[in-house]
Amino acid sequence: MIIQMAQPALDLVIAALEKIRETNDRAPRASITALARLQGADSVTASLCEARASPTGRRLQLAPNKAELLEPIRERVRVCTKCAHLACSRTQTVFGVGNPDADLMFIGEAPGVDEDQQGEPFVGRAGQLLTKIIKAMNFAREDVYIANILKCRPDTPPGSFGNRAPTATEMQTCRPYLVEQIEIIQPKVLVALGAVAVEGLLGMRGTMRELRGRWHAYNGIPLMITYHPAYLLRNQAPSEKRKVWEDMLLVLERLERPINERQRNYFL
Repeated sequence: MIIQMAQPALDLVIAALEKIRETNDRAPRASITALARLQGADSVTASLCEARASPTGRRLQLAPNKAELLEPIRERVRVCTKCAHLACSRTQTVFGVGNPDADLMFIGEAPGVDEDQQGEPFVGRAGQLLTKIIKAMNFAREDVYIANILKCRPDTPPGSFGNRAPTATEMQTCRPYLVEQIEIIQPKVLVALGAVAVEGLLGMRGTMRELRGRWHAYNGIPLMITYHPAYLLRNQAPSEKRKVWEDMLLVLERLERPINERQRNYFL
C-alpha cells in the first residue's frame, strides 16, 4: 500500500529532474539588444567617465579644466609677432599668472622691465604693492588671477630707462588674448588697475577721479576701476592709498567675503 502511494510522487520527482537536466543542457539565448548592450559596455563606461546623468535623464558635461584651456592661448602669445617691434625688443612674453578658477582677476596695462625679465606680471615694486593689497584682502596671490592688456613690454629707445605706456594700436592688437583669458576664467569680479587698463579693456577714456569708486561692467562681469599700484608709489598721500583700499572693500563686499574691523580701518 505504501509503495502504491509513493509511486506517483516518485514519477513526479523523476519528471522534474528530467526537465531540469534538459534546461541545463540547452544553450543560453540572448536577444540582439542584450548582446549589443554587452558589447557596448566598455563605451558606456567610458562615457560615464566623461559625463553624468542628471535626474531628468540629460547628460551633464563635466567642467572643463581651465588651465588646459589656457595653454593653447599661452602658446599663441609666446610666438606672437603681430607687433613686430615688440616681438623684436621683448625678452619674453608675459601671459598671466594665478588661479584659472579665480573669483577675482586683476588687469594691468603692460609688463615692465622686471616682468619682461621674469615672464610674470606684477613682480616689480608695483607688483609687490599689489601683492600686499591682495594679502590685506585675505587672499593669497595664488588665489587670484593677474594679467595685462599687453603681453609684451612696450619698447623704449636704446639707452633709455623706465617704461612707456602702450599705444592704442598695441592694446587693440593684443586685447583678443585677454578677452579669451577672461572668457575661460570667468571671474566673479574684475579689477582694472589704472586708466590705461580701462582704455584697453573697455575702449573708454576718463580720469581716475571720474572712473574709480563705482561699479562698471565688462560683458556682464562686475568691474571695479582703481589706481594702478605704480601711482601709489609716486603719490604717497594717505588719502590716495585709502581710496584704493575703499575700492577693494567694495570688491570684497561684491564677492561676499567677510570683512573684519581691522580691514575696514586699514590703510595701505
